[in-house]
Amino acid sequence: YKMLPMSFSDSSLFFPKWSKKDKVIAYSILGGIPYYLNQFDSAKTLKENICSNILQKGSILYSEPEFLMRQELREPATYNTIIQAIATGKTSFNDIQNTTLIEKGKLSVYLKNLISLGLLTREFPVLSTEKEKQNMQRGVYKLHDLFFRFWYRFVFSNYSALEFGDWENIYDVIVEPQLNNYVSFPFEDICIEWLRSKNKKRELPFIFTDIGRWWSKDIEIDIIATNEDKSEILSAECKFHNSFINDSDLQKHLNKNIRSLKKKDNAVLHVWYFSWSGYTPEAREFAKKNNITLIDENDF
Repeated sequence: YKMLPMSFSDSSLFFPKWSKKDKVIAYSILGGIPYYLNQFDSAKTLKENICSNILQKGSILYSEPEFLMRQELREPATYNTIIQAIATGKTSFNDIQNTTLIEKGKLSVYLKNLISLGLLTREFPVLSTEKEKQNMQRGVYKLHDLFFRFWYRFVFSNYSALEFGDWENIYDVIVEPQLNNYVSFPFEDICIEWLRSKNKKRELPFIFTDIGRWWSKDIEIDIIATNEDKSEILSAECKFHNSFINDSDLQKHLNKNIRSLKKKDNAVLHVWYFSWSGYTPEAREFAKKNNITLIDENDF
């Protein structure tokens, strides 16, 4: 068996003393790699762990990605450029090429190598055809390894200051203000994991056979799950922030779904919403009237 990263539910057992929110953040930083998870001490705060085990020069995780890149790849500087571009939001083939200025043929090879190492993954809208998936320039690229994603976002881009030992300012001014926004993307994967668990137990309105993200030119939906013949669709929005979701947020999500999915062969549409912080009373009333399933922290 190829050893895959652990799930969020298993990874969270490394931190029995922490709140659910801190467990989500820790998983979003470290992923499901036991070696990385074991570097954090649940007796300390999340901030203390990030500062002493990642941002501080000399700690194991401070240089782990750089060490791995040099060990596995011949041109680490080139791969660093590609990964940093993806970590900062350049996820399409053309955007990566325009940012790195690497010739397209060579870039395709580099991307394939990073995928084979398990550091990258190429993602397509969940309803894409097999023919669309064969085109190397279609879809989007994302960092599959969550710790690499964090490292390139906050360590690699602030290397000179961290080498100088200014880790506390980097955390207070750069890392902490961006944490909720940073976690929002891994939180979608946690929601997908939760749905897969429910699907396995047959606790959803239907049994889905495909699940993932969906997007078109002007619309993005965080999660779409469909059954084999696409006659039923579950659509979900995922929000990880400190404020309650209100009825206006639900209305936008509902409108987006009706506009983009309702026309798909008259499929039965199930609208869901994941909000870590919960919902206003008005939002819960709106959800009842419009048959929207609401999930919050207490459901995890």
